[in-house]
Amino acid sequence: MTLTIFGKRCLRVVMVALGLTLASASVLSETVELSEDTQACLDCHDKETKKKTLGSGELLSLHVSAKAFTESMHKETDCEDCHSDIDGKTHGKVAVDIKSKRDYALGMQNSCLTCHKKKVSEYDDSVHAAMVKEGSQKAPLCSDCHQPHTVLSSKIAEPIAATPCAKCHEDIFKAYAQDVHGIAHAAKGKSAPICADCHQTHNVKAASMGTGVKDSCISCHKDSVKQHQDWLPNTERHFSAISCPACHAPDAKRRVNLRMYDSATKLQVSEKSGVPLFDKRTEAADVNNEGLNERALWSLLKEFNQDGDDSKTVLQGRLEVSSGVEAHQISEKSKAIKECNTCHKKGAEPFQSVTLTIAGPDGRPLRHGVQKDVLNSIMSVDSVRGFYVIGSTRIKLLDILLVLVVLGAMSVPIAHMSVKRLFKNMREKLEAERAAAQAEANRQAAASEANAPEDNTK
Repeated sequence: MTLTIFGKRCLRVVMVALGLTLASASVLSETVELSEDTQACLDCHDKETKKKTLGSGELLSLHVSAKAFTESMHKETDCEDCHSDIDGKTHGKVAVDIKSKRDYALGMQNSCLTCHKKKVSEYDDSVHAAMVKEGSQKAPLCSDCHQPHTVLSSKIAEPIAATPCAKCHEDIFKAYAQDVHGIAHAAKGKSAPICADCHQTHNVKAASMGTGVKDSCISCHKDSVKQHQDWLPNTERHFSAISCPACHAPDAKRRVNLRMYDSATKLQVSEKSGVPLFDKRTEAADVNNEGLNERALWSLLKEFNQDGDDSKTVLQGRLEVSSGVEAHQISEKSKAIKECNTCHKKGAEPFQSVTLTIAGPDGRPLRHGVQKDVLNSIMSVDSVRGFYVIGSTRIKLLDILLVLVVLGAMSVPIAHMSVKRLFKNMREKLEAERAAAQAEANRQAAASEANAPEDNTK
């Protein structure tokens, strides 16, 4: 049975009406019922002209968009849940002294703890929180990354430009946006990595310290070790001594970073707050600011090992790129460095710059320059252990000693063979004389036995 044109039109009208009805029901079901007090707050603060002049001279906007708030993740939170210090009877009637925007944001930090204890705890263990404790005025607070009145779900893929990290790390973020990860994120959204995927969201650590970033790379590129083993000799050693961007950001400048480690805890040595030993000792050892030489480096390690604990400070070398911007210029894998002679040749570019690093009180690295000849000095054997690259950081004296050992080992069989050949004729003559003497003795014995008289007593 077929429908008439009129019947089809009626069916379409009914379907459209039904769709609109369902849509309206959906919108109504998502309507937020605000408390009387919160509604009263929004009625006043929904005005864009609401501002307050602070003691610093800054203008603090008091505008809270009612529409944006009711669409945010905090839509079911009452104003007084976060602003518990406000007295409804005197609010807006009595002047409140606020020194600056920073002081106001610091004062609001604890309000996040009520609902987000785990996240706040992670933040408290981050490099950002350490910077705040050290007095930094630039270290991010909760509200710097999460606008409390408009915060949306992290599951929503926002435009790449909306990433809060870009506010402080502008140059690095611009580099990221143009590298293989940033391009993929712009095209694929949440399926491609962005800042928090590599550096964590709240428990952020200094990227150049530890192995956190490398571990993040491997967590996504799970087959990377196996894939490298197909062509890269001693793969595990390369992975431990070389940062991923050193090969995957081919246009970057590279350097050797000598990191100070505690041999007992297997952790990087950290500077204690208020006790700037690293800067004091490196400056004293490098008066002319020419970089630490091998003797100064050995002496510096000796000083750190005399600080009273049982552990021993050692150096672990790592090849890495020279800056955070370059670390975010990752290219597609077909352009990655694979030529061995990039590093394994005399005077290789990556070994022309050397730094010494220790973790500062806030977790960020403290650095001091080191003369590149340290990598080729016999005095550095104990200092720079485990970082010896054939063809580039060769220590000539060790090479000479190695040649002597090899020659010595080879001379033993050669000398033995020469002596054996030299006395071969003499040995053969002696053996012939012994054989002849033995034959003569046997002949005489046989003759004596034949000439002996017979025994007649039988």
